[in-house]
This record gives sequence, C-alpha cells and structure tokens, in this order.
Amino acid sequence: MSEPTTFEIVLRGRASARLLRPLLDDFTFQHPSDGTTRLVGVVRDAAHLHGVVAHLTAVNVELISIVPVGPPAVEPSLPGFTTTNHESSTTS
Repeated sequence: MSEPTTFEIVLRGRASARLLRPLLDDFTFQHPSDGTTRLVGVVRDAAHLHGVVAHLTAVNVELISIVPVGPPAVEPSLPGFTTTNHESSTTS
C-alpha cells in the first residue's frame, strides 16, 4: 500500500469513544445494531495500518475484519506537496 486508502475495520462489541480516542483523528465510528463497532477512515500507509492494529490489539479488542474500501474521498494534503491532475481530455 503506497497510497492513502480508505479502510473499514469491524470490531466485535461496542467499543467506547474512550477506548478509540487515539484513532478518532483518523477514523469515524458507528455502532450498528448487530453489536459491532465499525471504523472507517483513511490509512496513509502500511506503517499507519500496523499502528492502528497494534493499538486495537493492545487494548484487547477483537478484530472481525479489515477491508480496503477504496481511495479516500478527498486526497489528504501533505505539507510541501502539491496535487497535479494528470488526466487528459481529447476532442473528436
């Protein structure tokens, strides 16, 4: 994973905001009616994903799934970098 990717992480049980506090800057969370906690957020790279998983396992949360759901809706801005659109249009 070399580009930021949006991930959905599903946890068993209803994890509290206090337990998830270190992740709240990067993820939103929901408590669906099936008794799980669903986190969705942009993961910058493999090291970031490993850090998220390390936190969750350190607090004894049971991971059900970790699934990439696509590129981020809005590309994150990095200091000192500009985004260039490389798409070209053709006219007939």
